[in-house]
Amino acid sequence: MKKKPFISISTKTGDAGTSGLINGVRLSKDSPIFEVIGTLDELNSWLGLIATHLDVDHDAHKRFIYKIQDTLFYIGAELAQSPKTKLQTTAVKALEKQATALQESLSDNWHTKFLLPGGTKLGAYCDLARTVCRRSERRLITLMKVQKVSSNNLKYINRLSDYLFLLRCFVNDAAEYRELEFIESH
Repeated sequence: MKKKPFISISTKTGDAGTSGLINGVRLSKDSPIFEVIGTLDELNSWLGLIATHLDVDHDAHKRFIYKIQDTLFYIGAELAQSPKTKLQTTAVKALEKQATALQESLSDNWHTKFLLPGGTKLGAYCDLARTVCRRSERRLITLMKVQKVSSNNLKYINRLSDYLFLLRCFVNDAAEYRELEFIESH
């Protein structure tokens, strides 16, 4: 069997502090576009961690997390000026549908309270992913000041943070964790 030629992952084109977009344009690595893409990458990694901790009873949620991860790659490609990708409204609607299903499975009084982050280990991972998602949203808004961005991208990231909060509540509830509420003491 003939061995394929070695192709290094390192291109060395970023050694001067720039990186290239899909359309070939090179920008500083700290430009708003790379801030968004980097934060989406971080979020995607947290989602991967969440998926590895979802047990067999939550296989449907794991599959949906994989779908979200794929969508985040598409969003990154669209933001990087790929002419082949454009996030559709159907992706936002699918996320809303999943969030609604999670919310309906929870008790009626949880959403009127401020809950302390964490709970179970998996719940804490969901909280971390949610906060990175919120940061992605802020970075996306910064990018919107210098580049046209589809409103579907912002909607999706906004709904995703809601979904991650609901998933956190769901996994904590499934583990019969009694949530700790923020109690104002001042």
